[in-house]
Amino acid sequence: MSRPHTKWSRVALVGIGASLIVGVFVLAFSWPSVTSSVHGIPLVVSGTGAPADTIAAQLTENAGDQFDVTRVDSRDDAVAMIESRDAFGAVVADASVPEVLTASANGVVVSQIFTGLATQLQLSFTQQLTAQGVAADAVPTIAVTDVVPLASTDSRGTGLSTLSFPLVIGGMIGGVVVSLLVVGVWRRLTAVVLYGAGAGTLVVAIGQGWFGILQGDPVLNGVAVAASVLAISAFIVGLTSILGPRGIAIGAVLSLLIGNPISGAAQPWQFLPEPWGAIGQFFPPGAGATLLRDLSYFPAASTAQPWLVLAAWIAFGVVLMSVGHFRNRAVITPSPESLEETDAAPALV
Repeated sequence: MSRPHTKWSRVALVGIGASLIVGVFVLAFSWPSVTSSVHGIPLVVSGTGAPADTIAAQLTENAGDQFDVTRVDSRDDAVAMIESRDAFGAVVADASVPEVLTASANGVVVSQIFTGLATQLQLSFTQQLTAQGVAADAVPTIAVTDVVPLASTDSRGTGLSTLSFPLVIGGMIGGVVVSLLVVGVWRRLTAVVLYGAGAGTLVVAIGQGWFGILQGDPVLNGVAVAASVLAISAFIVGLTSILGPRGIAIGAVLSLLIGNPISGAAQPWQFLPEPWGAIGQFFPPGAGATLLRDLSYFPAASTAQPWLVLAAWIAFGVVLMSVGHFRNRAVITPSPESLEETDAAPALV
């Protein structure tokens, strides 16, 4: 027996609705790059004399909100702030010739910005010395020093930037598979933990051992990858335990269409429209991307926040699994009172 033809009204609704979904995906993934702008870059100016005061004042006045300028006393202090990722770059003005410090491990875009800043400073420095009678060809060149360079195996940083998206997809896949194929709160929890551990091992083996994208301690990197994947998969499994299949959709939307675009994986989160960049650091994609970059290139940076964010999402997922499990048991298991009422009820003839 053939199925009846679909009503034309339903055909129109399905077609238009599906196209709206495409529009949502395009908006989610293009919005960050279209609306981002260079602003709030943490910049350090080192030095205690008049040249440092002048450069700091010029940057604050002319650069607008492009830089967030902080003063330190020495070049060593500036390097320490860059290595701890409290600053993305610095202008060293405590010597006769200024120097620009950068960290390409923050991304190629950041390096280009500081290279452009060095060019502007060179022009001003040349004008100042030529006005004092120094020949133009005798003016010293302002050096640009990469304090934290990218690894030669990922010299453009594209590998590290794009690694975040597979981890988001991986977390979603794990959550969906465990939700559909595993029953029981302890079994589901064991499954997602094993999935996260396996994902961490494989990603580090490929991303660090093979391609050289990740740097630093492979064990810590593996734990970070496992936590990033587990934070998403445990949350989706937990939602599904309570809401059923709708939990998969909600978890996917939060992870893929909200958390991933504002993660700051492809560019510094400071570039995103406020306050979305900061908010993105409290979602698993943003916390995971920041954690992997810090572990790979900025071991002196504090990683407490991303670890805590990932741990909180994992714990939230476990709580949701437990709530869903015990709620379902309460629904399925009849109470003693209901059994007594059933026994006492007269049989129907």
